[in-house]
Amino acid sequence: CGVDQLAARTTQFLRDHGFDVVEVGDHSSFDVTHSQVIDRVGDLESAKKVAAVLNIPEEHVTQDIRRDYYLDASIIIGHDYNRLEPFD
Repeated sequence: CGVDQLAARTTQFLRDHGFDVVEVGDHSSFDVTHSQVIDRVGDLESAKKVAAVLNIPEEHVTQDIRRDYYLDASIIIGHDYNRLEPFD
């Protein structure tokens, strides 16, 4: 969403909760309203666990299988970041 240090704080929060964060980068747009978790391997339940830890509502968990990404899920932090667990 274009706010400095959100990705770094989210990364540390997830690592503190046992998740392996392999890459951090900018999304193609800073116009994302709602934070979301995208399942990349067909394991929707694991993506929902990530969302639950961050306090992202389940309706913002989707699937877009991309096995060539070599990761389980992607997280996009939206303009609602202030209600997420690391920033609450």
